[in-house]
Amino acid sequence: MSLFAPKGEWLSEPGLRLFWQPHFLTQTLADQYLQTLQQLAWQQGEITLYGKTYQEPRLSIYCGDEGAHYSYSQKNMQPRPWHPLLLSLKDLLSQQFNAPFNAVLCNYYRNGQDGMGWHSDDEPELGPSPTIASLSFGATRRFVLRSKHDHTQKRSFHLNHGSLLLMAGDTQQHWQHAVPKTQTAITSRINLTFRTINPR
Repeated sequence: MSLFAPKGEWLSEPGLRLFWQPHFLTQTLADQYLQTLQQLAWQQGEITLYGKTYQEPRLSIYCGDEGAHYSYSQKNMQPRPWHPLLLSLKDLLSQQFNAPFNAVLCNYYRNGQDGMGWHSDDEPELGPSPTIASLSFGATRRFVLRSKHDHTQKRSFHLNHGSLLLMAGDTQQHWQHAVPKTQTAITSRINLTFRTINPR
C-alpha cells in the first residue's frame, strides 16, 4: 500500500482553482507526522490590525530557505532552518505540483477557540498567482472560501487528518478564506501551508 495517494481532484471555476485530496496521507503516516510536529518549538505571535496589536489566536512556526522573508499584518517573519520532516514534505509537494516551494507557515490550532479570520494570501512576495499547498493533521476543521466580489458566494471544505488542499491560479486575487472558530469541543489541529516566497 502506498503511503501517499496524490490522485485528488482539481476544482476550477472563474477566479478559483483548487486541488482537493481528503486522504493525501495514509492514517498511519499522518499519525506519525502529527507526533513529530507536536514537538516543534511553537510560539504565539502578535499581529497589528487597524493600529492595535493582538496575540494571534493560534501558535505558529515559519521555516524556509535563507532569505525567504515573509510579512503579513505588519508582522515580519524571518525563516527558521528547515526541520527534516518539513523539508521532506516540501520536496514531495514541489515535485508533485511542479511548484518551487521554499517556505512553510505552520499553524497550531489548540482547540476550537483558535482560528483564522477572513484574508487572502496576496502579499507582494507571493506574486500575483501563488500556489499554496495546505496539509492538515489532527482534528477536522472547517475551511471556508468566499468571493471578494460577492460574499454570498462561498465554498467549504472539512480539512481532515492527512488531507491536502491546494490553492492556485488567481484564487488569492478573487477569494478570501478563513478557519472559523467553533464552540464544539475538539482537539488540536496542525496545518502546514507551503508557499513560494519571491525575492524582494
